[in-house]
Amino acid sequence: MSELSQETQEALRNAGWEVGRRVDTSEWRTRLAKGGFTIHETAERFLSEFGGLSVPHGGSGISRAKEAFEFDPLLALGEDDRFSEWGELIGKVIAPIGELAQGRYFLGIDEDGTIYLVADWLAQFGVGVNGVESLALGVAPEVLYNSYP
Repeated sequence: MSELSQETQEALRNAGWEVGRRVDTSEWRTRLAKGGFTIHETAERFLSEFGGLSVPHGGSGISRAKEAFEFDPLLALGEDDRFSEWGELIGKVIAPIGELAQGRYFLGIDEDGTIYLVADWLAQFGVGVNGVESLALGVAPEVLYNSYP
């Protein structure tokens, strides 16, 4: 999949997104670096398009409930150890991009664009647009680790 579905586009538009949207990421980059995070180019590109959006979802999804998600990486401040430990385990740099289920889980993205659920367990939603689709449409992520080994 290389484009967002109509349903996902509508959910994102209702949150303030539009095709070609670009926001300044410099404050996020500065504050996250001070907080111990590594912010790679893929995370910056993602946040420049989707950063600041909050989708207050609800209802049935495809394989899980549609839960609210917010693309604000500052919501993960103080969790740099969690992100770096999971990243080391899978051999990737996972940068924060927001949270899922009103703070129950964090969201991250690696250099290849894979979007992760980051908690005391790790799962992936998909790469790029596919990951955003999974979040918006209520597709359960693929569990990579049920707990930190």
